[in-house]
Amino acid sequence: MPAYSFEAIDAQGLTHKGVTEADTAKAARGSLRIQGLVPIKVEAVNAGNAAGTGEHASTLVGGLFSRRVFNFTGLAIWTRQLAGLVSSGLPLERALTALADETEEETKRNLVATLRAEVNAGANFSKALGQHRREFSDVYIAVIAAGEQSGNLGLVLERLADDLEEQNELKAKLIGAAIYPLIVTFIAIVIVLFLVGYVVPQVAGVFAGSKRALPWLTVAMLSLSGFLKTYGWLFLIAIAVLTAAGITALKNPRSRQRFDAAWLNLPIVGRLARGYNAARFTNTLAMLTAAGVPILKALQAAAETLNNRAMRADAMDALLMVREGAPLATALAHKKRFPGLTSMFARLGEQTGQLPAMLQRAAKQLSNEVQRRALRLVIILEPLLIVVMGVVVLLIVLAVLMPIIELNQLVR
Repeated sequence: MPAYSFEAIDAQGLTHKGVTEADTAKAARGSLRIQGLVPIKVEAVNAGNAAGTGEHASTLVGGLFSRRVFNFTGLAIWTRQLAGLVSSGLPLERALTALADETEEETKRNLVATLRAEVNAGANFSKALGQHRREFSDVYIAVIAAGEQSGNLGLVLERLADDLEEQNELKAKLIGAAIYPLIVTFIAIVIVLFLVGYVVPQVAGVFAGSKRALPWLTVAMLSLSGFLKTYGWLFLIAIAVLTAAGITALKNPRSRQRFDAAWLNLPIVGRLARGYNAARFTNTLAMLTAAGVPILKALQAAAETLNNRAMRADAMDALLMVREGAPLATALAHKKRFPGLTSMFARLGEQTGQLPAMLQRAAKQLSNEVQRRALRLVIILEPLLIVVMGVVVLLIVLAVLMPIIELNQLVR
């Protein structure tokens, strides 16, 4: 049954907004009048196809520059709430109704009401989610489908909420670790540009009338200041052009894969990227196999979650080897970009018949290792950035003070 968002007033003149289900808009207005409401606006809330794509997308968030209804944290919270209601024995339709009624944001309320209407019309929950692929990823939909097939939707929703929260926690820690060095670097660049572009020329101009030669450090700083003033805009344009060219080149799949492969070979950030992607891949694979998804389909879905294209290509190669009959551990061991921990725990899982549990342990260890490495890197970077900034500022201050010191000695 279609869903309709409405705006109506009651006998006291109070405005009511919400979503109702009816066969037609006329029937929706009639239902509102029966409830003692005077309908002002009644609009259909439907799922449509994205223009020019052939993929389903939600019209609630349509448009090139519109935001998603659920951000990453919001989706985790919503999944946790839905899991709690379903696990307590509440039918899915009533659980969605409760979530729609409690949601204050209109876009979220309309989205949940649309899902409820499609479920009430007889569609599977996973199929209803598939009409809104901008909000729900393929992995999310695959896990829900597996839960429906196994009859353990509540348990699967709980695991899905756990996975989303763990991913969100890992991202938050990595972003939090990177914020301080980025702020220090930005402030240092601004201070240096101000000193070199304004302070040094002002101070050096005082001694321009004297016939004595300026110290070499001051001359070097003046030359740098003159270069920035004369060619600084060309330098910025060059950076912008190179950035645009790099972004365009990375849109090519082969160039992106080569870049990602080279990124993995970097000394420090390469190991972080390898560990983060391996943890995400292993965690997704563990969750899907635990939900009863066939290993080939689980491997393909887990591979698609990898941001690094080189590791994604390795995962797809491993999928082909498993399809041809190779054990999962053997397939992963042949791909050196994946840490050896992944294939080791996969082998233990295959030998003991507890593959999902062992993969989950591997994902946990990889995630913890990424966090430790990131925090260790930040601990090293913080004093290093301060020292570098101090040295640069010291050189600029010396470039300013050396002419003053020489002039003072001359006066004496």
